[in-house]
Amino acid sequence: MYSSLVMLLVGLAGFLCGIWILRYGLERMAMERLPEILKRFVKTPTRGLVTGAVVSALLHSSAAVTVITIGFVSAGAMTFADSLGIILGSNIGTTMTTQIIAWNPDDLIVPCVVIGVILWFVLKEKKRYIGLATFGFGGTLFALNLMIAALAPLGETEWFREILQTASRNPIYGVLAGTVLTALVQSSTATTALTIAMASQGLIALPGAISIILGNNIGTCITAVLASIGSPLPAKRVAVAHVVLNVAGVLAFLPILDTFAKIVKVFSPSLPIQVATAHTLFNIFSSLAVWPFTRAFASLIEWMVPGRRGR
Repeated sequence: MYSSLVMLLVGLAGFLCGIWILRYGLERMAMERLPEILKRFVKTPTRGLVTGAVVSALLHSSAAVTVITIGFVSAGAMTFADSLGIILGSNIGTTMTTQIIAWNPDDLIVPCVVIGVILWFVLKEKKRYIGLATFGFGGTLFALNLMIAALAPLGETEWFREILQTASRNPIYGVLAGTVLTALVQSSTATTALTIAMASQGLIALPGAISIILGNNIGTCITAVLASIGSPLPAKRVAVAHVVLNVAGVLAFLPILDTFAKIVKVFSPSLPIQVATAHTLFNIFSSLAVWPFTRAFASLIEWMVPGRRGR
């Protein structure tokens, strides 16, 4: 049992490392253009939403995009109102990673690792980071398989099953578990991957998995909150907007959790894919619900976080 727990922790650490390598490689390729892209395509909520979704999907991290956005707002390069479109879009874009993970394309692990290493040594300058990103993607898939293998024997232990059953019976516990774990590992993608791994072993039912997914979206806000500490007022408003958006979405979905689970089951008979679909649909619905009222939402946040500009 202890060896399985160690393997699970190693798999989780490897997944986080793989995601970091993947994101770092992509960031290095686009770092010079990224600020220009974000500042140029945010003048309307729609353009901001699309930009935030695309950039988050490419970087595999809504938290990274949120932190970059907070930095722009702090520097005065972007207004608080303009940043909201990016925040809405980043919540959608980050679900692309979980969709890929849910399919768990095992056959890509070795090719990605081998091709990544070759490209790193063959290509020159910034192009070589394509190899690093490819290697990181292969690493995340390998780490996911390691977590799935580790969960098989753990699922046979009484205490582990009891924890999961409790979370499945009480959505509040599931939300709290997702929130705390995501805040600790600083990655909603990692928590979602772990939930998908548990689902693939039949250790957790769909409603319980969805409640953990809902908690992920709250836990990921901690990164934005930490990034806003000591920042000017507009940057603090960006962090508060991120928190309000995700918490309000969770509160709206909790009462209809069973109905939402039935809707998700229509998309696929595979439980891991259902978990990833729930993650995607929740973020799409939450962002699109606010999107037509972005300016009003900005006014609400300004009312909640009053003060003079620049303070």
